[in-house]
Amino acid sequence: MSVGLDIGSKTIKVVELSPEGSSWRLRASGIVGYKGVPPDQCKDDKELAPLVEVLKKLYKEAKINSRDVSIALSESSVYTRIVKFPLLTDSELASAVRWEAEQYIPIPAAEAIIQHQVIERRENTTPPSVDVLLVAAPRLVVERYVRAIEMAGLSLASVETELISLSRSLGVDGQSVLVSDLGARSTDIAIVRNGKLVFSRSFPTGGEAFTRAVSQYLGIDQVQAEEYKRTYGLIQTQLEGKVRQSLEPVIHLVGDEMRKALHYYQSESKGDQVHSVILSGGSAGLPEVAAMLTQLLGVEVVVGNPFSKITVDPGAVKSLTGYAPFYSIACGLAMRQK
Repeated sequence: MSVGLDIGSKTIKVVELSPEGSSWRLRASGIVGYKGVPPDQCKDDKELAPLVEVLKKLYKEAKINSRDVSIALSESSVYTRIVKFPLLTDSELASAVRWEAEQYIPIPAAEAIIQHQVIERRENTTPPSVDVLLVAAPRLVVERYVRAIEMAGLSLASVETELISLSRSLGVDGQSVLVSDLGARSTDIAIVRNGKLVFSRSFPTGGEAFTRAVSQYLGIDQVQAEEYKRTYGLIQTQLEGKVRQSLEPVIHLVGDEMRKALHYYQSESKGDQVHSVILSGGSAGLPEVAAMLTQLLGVEVVVGNPFSKITVDPGAVKSLTGYAPFYSIACGLAMRQK
């Protein structure tokens, strides 16, 4: 069994998978709302306590068996860079990363946990080189997550970033795609080539900004604005198109950031074509959001299904309907162990 636990800013998701040949089968899943302090902002066990109780409750209600969990750190908590090195062996590369990491991250290397993975070796270029994904997280942040997991009676199997998890669950073999997680407080963007993360960035605009836009434009409270946003989204024919009008400036902002990412990647990769944009996260399911982004970007935009690589029993399909975009990170984490 393999468990992915996604502790988001507004919801917590868990997925348990079991290997089935070369694929996976869904054994259990669950989602719960959470309005407490995120682990990376908690100062002590007392502040972690509400999160721990929610984790215990979710684990019990979702009927998760394994106590070993993989978690993801939010993009706002980590530093991710693509670094080009000379063509080195794996051991030489590990040493080079240790020695040179500090020039790429804004904190002392002694205060960070640093990991890397090879993206691509270019043996036929002049000079030969290797592209490396460098990820650094403040040690204190990781320790807070570890402490929360321990207090919940669980064991930490692995830690990675949210975008690496998304790359695994939503990436397409043989293609380059843009994957975007429309979270509550931020939007994360990744270019994924053959299932590997090759570009990433994050900006502080997400579902909460959408809700505020509806609230301010229509003069209604946040609770009603959230309901209108999820019900009407960008549908022109509903409420005289007023919800759409309120959301359009924010969607244009998100689209502009995606366009910048596409332009940067395609200029750097010298012609590698991005075939589609895949959305995940709570705001991915807003009515007509994919259609508007398709129009803005000139590239097909679809809502990702993280269960497309997983066998799901017919009885569970119905319960997941409408919630699939929320599970992209948790699925990617659970798929890590194979």
